[in-house]
Amino acid sequence: MATFNPEHHSFGGSMANKTGHRLGLGQGTALFVGAVLGPGVLALPHLAAAAAGPSSIIAWAALLALSVPVALTFAALGARHPDAGGVATFAARAFGARPAMVAGFCFYAVVPVGVLAGAMIGADYTASAAGLGRPGTIAMTCALLLAAFATNYSGLRLSGRIQLALVTLLTALLLLTILTTAPHLSTANFTPFAPHGGPGVVHAAGVLFFAFAGWEAASHLSGDFTDPRRLLPRATVLTLAIVGVLYLGLAVTVTGVLGDRAASSPVPLALLLEDGIGPTTARPVTAGAALVLSFVAMNTYIAGGARLGSALSRDGALPDALRTPRRSLGLLAAVTTALTTIVLAADLGLDPLMRTTAACLATVTVIGTAAATRLLTGRPRTLARAGTLFTAAILLSCGAYLAVPACLTLTVLVLTRRTTPPTNSSPIRPSALSSRR
Repeated sequence: MATFNPEHHSFGGSMANKTGHRLGLGQGTALFVGAVLGPGVLALPHLAAAAAGPSSIIAWAALLALSVPVALTFAALGARHPDAGGVATFAARAFGARPAMVAGFCFYAVVPVGVLAGAMIGADYTASAAGLGRPGTIAMTCALLLAAFATNYSGLRLSGRIQLALVTLLTALLLLTILTTAPHLSTANFTPFAPHGGPGVVHAAGVLFFAFAGWEAASHLSGDFTDPRRLLPRATVLTLAIVGVLYLGLAVTVTGVLGDRAASSPVPLALLLEDGIGPTTARPVTAGAALVLSFVAMNTYIAGGARLGSALSRDGALPDALRTPRRSLGLLAAVTTALTTIVLAADLGLDPLMRTTAACLATVTVIGTAAATRLLTGRPRTLARAGTLFTAAILLSCGAYLAVPACLTLTVLVLTRRTTPPTNSSPIRPSALSSRR
């Protein structure tokens, strides 16, 4: 989360040449890390700790280990199809257009949810640093949403260099947090280790999938590599190592340093840095980082979502009125406004937003890895089967939130009941989400 990034899920739109030059191992790894990491990690340690206590570390470790076959599967797809457009393209090739359309609907529907989650993360950290309380948090959430939609409506875009710089900022913030707070670890904070038992670990895994989505970016960026078959698997392995160190280090320090505070505070990184470098420095650092990172994530959600809605309309999945990205943007703004009103009025918090997003992303990942079991051969096919089983298990752990992708799937079936889309094409055209940032 990983930040959900529609730019990395272009549904037929190759990411080839988006960087404007050919990628080596270092640059490719940096882009992959950026696809997986995101501001969601600023809030997820709290949600996982609330669900499972110290045993949430097991969920972090299990998801990291089980992500290996998923990551390598998408790397194999990218190496063999370096101009591939992503999950929907793979689904269309393997199963036909309807599963591809399900993937498209799952992404489009989750955009307002992800946008609101990003705004709430940035608002929580900023309001906490400034001591604004709940009214300030609500005001900051609304201000972030207004700014993000206004930016997209005006047509402004962030450059790829700025995006990578902000990914570097997030990585540096996480490393700073881990290194400065590790000396404050206390073994007493690891007991009782599993206050909610095994179900708590499963519950934590359901929301943590949000942090492990993004591996399919390998298939989109593969066309930019100088030698995809050789460099793509290496970049994927390096990304797994970097993300693993950051996530596990953060999970251990959040638990070992904060103890019960990890489950009660929505701003765990701010608390960690306060213990490590003092509140005077920690509060503005974490607030500023969270604010900028959240805005960037929201901007990307909205920009990609608007173009995806236009593509879905162009191919008959949505009304003709949404054929232009600006009209699609208007629909996203309206849905986000309604959702924000409900969530803030009912004080629902981040947890249901993260779990809804995780359920939709897991659905799309299952579609992608299942398609790989048909498109790949040999050892990569075995990895694809393992990845499909893993992601399906995570999908089941989403529980009641499975109703969201289930309803979206039903919607696709209803919309296509009178027509039979061609099985050799994606319902999302190649230019659907292609743009330069």
